[in-house]
Amino acid sequence: MRIAVTRGVSPAIGHCELTHLEREPIDVEVTRAQHGTYERVLRDLGCQVEHLAEEPDLPDSVFVEDIAVVLDEVAIITRPGAESRRGERSSIQRALEPHRRLEHIRAPGILDGGDVLVVQKDIYVGLSPRSDDEAVRQLKLIVADLGYTVTGVEVRGCLHLKSAVTAVSEDTLLINPDWIDAADLPGHAFIQVDPTERSAANVVWVGDTVLFAADFPRTGERLSDAGFRTLPVDASELAKAEGALTCCSLIFEAPDRNA
Repeated sequence: MRIAVTRGVSPAIGHCELTHLEREPIDVEVTRAQHGTYERVLRDLGCQVEHLAEEPDLPDSVFVEDIAVVLDEVAIITRPGAESRRGERSSIQRALEPHRRLEHIRAPGILDGGDVLVVQKDIYVGLSPRSDDEAVRQLKLIVADLGYTVTGVEVRGCLHLKSAVTAVSEDTLLINPDWIDAADLPGHAFIQVDPTERSAANVVWVGDTVLFAADFPRTGERLSDAGFRTLPVDASELAKAEGALTCCSLIFEAPDRNA
């Protein structure tokens, strides 16, 4: 069974952290409607959605991906680069405790889950204003006996690693080459986003379907032309908060209780 942990949209989302965008009004009700559609799509694709209550005092809290990295063997609670987001951790920890053994990134390391791309046994960590080398060092120690390779990679011009690249299959990545060098992720095939859709690389791969932001139809066409089953999802209000599709869920396989 595939689980997707999500959280309701905070009424304070208009006060979210911003790094690369100018602040503009965010319609909370439209954002909630888009987020609800996103959750319905995940359910339709077979996910058991575990919806957490909204956090009224935590503007960015709908973006649950940044608070944990969930592997098959362990979940790592992060230490977000924005101090305002560290209060989001306790509820995510409670949500993950039934499913995984937990580890934590400790001070002085900083890590956002949006900077962590897991492709089979390769873990890439974007070195950004929100994630640093100390977190990479700690992550290597946490997974040292689990067979993973952890590599820090430079990103530029965007908030997180997964703004620049995400997986669409076990061996194929969707990439904006202006924001990350493909050579830093060897051994994979690449599909480039349409050059007019710079933010289109953030997609969610669930089963045999790739969810892409509806604002980026040309990149969606590139994925379809490459043989992928695609589904557009409107996330235009979430994008005003520098959020994207992967940001809004933690998706993982339920533990095998018989193992």
